[in-house]
Amino acid sequence: MSTYTPPLQDANFVLDQLIGIDQLCEELQLEDINTELASVIIEEAGKLASEVLAPLNAVGDANGATVANGQVTETAGFADAYEQFIANGWATLTGPEQFGGQNLPNVLGTAVNELWHSSNMAFALCPMLSQGAVEALIAHGSDALKEQYLPPLISGEWTGTMNLTEPNAGSDLAAVAAKAVPSGDHYKISGQKIFITWGDHQMTSNVVHLVLARLPDAPAGVKGISLFIVPKYRLDEQGQPSELNDVSCISLEHKMGIHGSPTCVMSFGDNDGAVGYLVGEKNKGLRYMFTMMNHARQTVGLQGLSISERAYQQALQYSQERFQGTHRDGSKIAIIEHPDVRRMLMAMKAGNEAMRALAFSAAADIDRAHNGDDSAKKRVELYTPIVKGWMTELAQELTSLNIQVHGGMGFIEETGAAQHYRDARILPIYEGTTGIQALDLIGRKTLFDKGEALKGLHSDIEETINALKASDNQSLSGFTAQLENALQRATEAGNWILDNTAEDPRLMGNVSFDNLMMMGYLVGGWLMARSALLASQQDSDNSAYSSAFLEGKIATASFYAEHYLPRVNQHADTVLTGLKSTFSLDIEQLQGA
Repeated sequence: MSTYTPPLQDANFVLDQLIGIDQLCEELQLEDINTELASVIIEEAGKLASEVLAPLNAVGDANGATVANGQVTETAGFADAYEQFIANGWATLTGPEQFGGQNLPNVLGTAVNELWHSSNMAFALCPMLSQGAVEALIAHGSDALKEQYLPPLISGEWTGTMNLTEPNAGSDLAAVAAKAVPSGDHYKISGQKIFITWGDHQMTSNVVHLVLARLPDAPAGVKGISLFIVPKYRLDEQGQPSELNDVSCISLEHKMGIHGSPTCVMSFGDNDGAVGYLVGEKNKGLRYMFTMMNHARQTVGLQGLSISERAYQQALQYSQERFQGTHRDGSKIAIIEHPDVRRMLMAMKAGNEAMRALAFSAAADIDRAHNGDDSAKKRVELYTPIVKGWMTELAQELTSLNIQVHGGMGFIEETGAAQHYRDARILPIYEGTTGIQALDLIGRKTLFDKGEALKGLHSDIEETINALKASDNQSLSGFTAQLENALQRATEAGNWILDNTAEDPRLMGNVSFDNLMMMGYLVGGWLMARSALLASQQDSDNSAYSSAFLEGKIATASFYAEHYLPRVNQHADTVLTGLKSTFSLDIEQLQGA
């Protein structure tokens, strides 16, 4: 089993150089927060991640949660780890001060969240869902609900969940059938929800469910869905958990991965109805839930980076310990010296650094958007499906490479390589599949505004290309032509999409995946180019970063340009075909008839 070492130096570089966290915090009027403080926070988070959470990762995989009598018991050791997590204030990091939070910027919370998910993704899913619930209540809850539920959710005293999917609904939320019947100052909720992450456990005194349900007079479809708070324990007059609500976990899913995270089938109202409270206005629940969903999508993209980083570290360690072949003098050769193994390691390292740059950049733009920056808001909307879709798809490749570096031992569970691959496989599925993200990017985020946000991104990339051309650093020369070619091809494909897909939903669906992946590799290349430029401008004698690290940033960016940027051409070529052969076979022909 591998250990976990937080990638502190690269995280600090991205925050300091690429994001410019000092300037960002000035814009946000957070005068007490700066690069130095951010570095300290990340370092301290890294200690909990590596010393407490990481050792429990394999434990949770081998001994997942259990359920009995409607109550879930989490993996042994998780409760103690969670107690340390909240005692050290990590749950409060980005919450508003009004409700007990530390009011730190979202980008810093993202940097810390990477460490939680790398060290133990199954554990980190619990506070992740709570953060989403907090976002939804801040945006849409009444003052009374905020005062009652936000302080314990932000402190971590209680945890939150998101209850959307039902057995008959899947991703089609128009089919939601859970009911909410008015009853005095509350509602009686009944129905069943599936795939509820951390839907129940014993780590906190309450679990707060955000539930989509329909009122008796609600219109059909998505326009008739409302959002409700349904606590596991009803609150007494002092706002403290008292009697058990009519809520229970009736089973746990037996999953491919993330075994330490209980995925619950939740039942509401088996007896007299679960007591729930309306969030916001009636019949606007789906829009409210997307506040939580969009937060989750960004974080799931971050999970793609996190699990890939953990897999890379394991592959790197193993490649130095495994010897195969001999030198001429008879000494053994570590497989890290083999070209194909080095290729795989570089692919993992370059992919991780590109994903980190994108995840942090998207998080910083969320901060700017919350501060009233409309251009940042548009960039966040464009980034979100790329973060969720491209980063989680790339994680499939990178965690698989870890197994390949291990060779036959990677296929053996005892090494732990398979766990990272299994854990990562859910990422392109939950919180909206890659196909859903791809349609969102091509539809709402490209066609809807006639490519305005897309063209703004292209303009920013062009600016970086010009800066590369102006640089006298020869190590960047190869990057310039590759990024310029990638931008040209992506622009060509983007224009084709704008001209051809607006009136043809099937054509839009045919090319949406390749468009998403094309955009991911392009944006990753752009951010790697910016990082290389910034590294090349550092004075190594006076820099906070070693010359070896700075040279490594440039070399890794160059590998990205050689290995990943050509994929932009491949995906652009596919987009321009329209993939019209997608429906060239009827169902009988697909069956081989």
